[in-house]
Amino acid sequence: MHRALLTGLATFVVACAAAESPAPTPAPDMAPVPAAPAPVAEPETETETPVQVIAPTCDGVLVQGGLVICSAEPGSTFTVAGTKLTVSEMGTAQFGLSTRAPSVVGWSHDSGAFGDLQIAERQDEYREISGFDCDKVDARSAEQKAHASRSWVKKQDSFASFNPGPGALEGFVKPADAPTSSPFGPTRKYTGVSKVTGEPCESTSVHRGYDMAAPVGTEVRAPAPGVVILADPDLYYEGGTVFLDHGHGLVSVFMHLSAVDVAAGDEVDTGDLLAKTGNTGRTTGPHLHWAVKWRNPEARSRDGDFYIDPALLLELQPAP
Repeated sequence: MHRALLTGLATFVVACAAAESPAPTPAPDMAPVPAAPAPVAEPETETETPVQVIAPTCDGVLVQGGLVICSAEPGSTFTVAGTKLTVSEMGTAQFGLSTRAPSVVGWSHDSGAFGDLQIAERQDEYREISGFDCDKVDARSAEQKAHASRSWVKKQDSFASFNPGPGALEGFVKPADAPTSSPFGPTRKYTGVSKVTGEPCESTSVHRGYDMAAPVGTEVRAPAPGVVILADPDLYYEGGTVFLDHGHGLVSVFMHLSAVDVAAGDEVDTGDLLAKTGNTGRTTGPHLHWAVKWRNPEARSRDGDFYIDPALLLELQPAP
């Protein structure tokens, strides 16, 4: 039995030995495969933004009493009708056209560019107004003269101040919701009697404003952005008055007001409330008198300042 067991075990061992696989043949030596080189980053190149140069040009509302708007690089200079103007940071210079501007206005730029503007002629009418209070045409009593003198100083001081602003670049809107009662430009002859002396009087002047027939208390709103440089409830000829400096030498004047809702130094945007219409100062009835004066910012004297037509400013479109 033990022999049979050993014989069987020997047979099993031989069988197992026969079943074992031979040792594997060593693989031949292989040359190592080099690693792929790491990608090299391309150096970044900055894309230069092309510099946009503003080509010198002039346009605007080309009518006597209108406004010329010239565009060019800030800090450069234009000469328009012999008047030198420096281009503002906004890229414009603005030049008022008087009611006697010539039919052709020349302009030049310090780059050498130049051109001519064809200016349309005005056709203003003549009007006579009777039954006027002569004391409002001319100050007669000592008290009236003192009041008129104080008012004149306030106006002159205000017109001598200049503030930055867009001028006419954002366009203008009507300052009151009321129909036109008298345009800018007609020559007016006033006749009447003095309440102080009983003497008759006669005076002729050119209407330098744009009148709107508004009942007392109608809201007056800013026609364009600006800084209030005068707010007075009682100037002699003008009555309640607000001056609004739009920049580029343009000042809006609102007269005959019953209430003033702003103060000097206030900054306002288009549509902000300024005042309410009235019947104060030199007037024959309730209305709003809106005037716009152009002043050369680079002139020391104010003798060359003049009024332009507010209605023409309403034709301007805001700059894009």
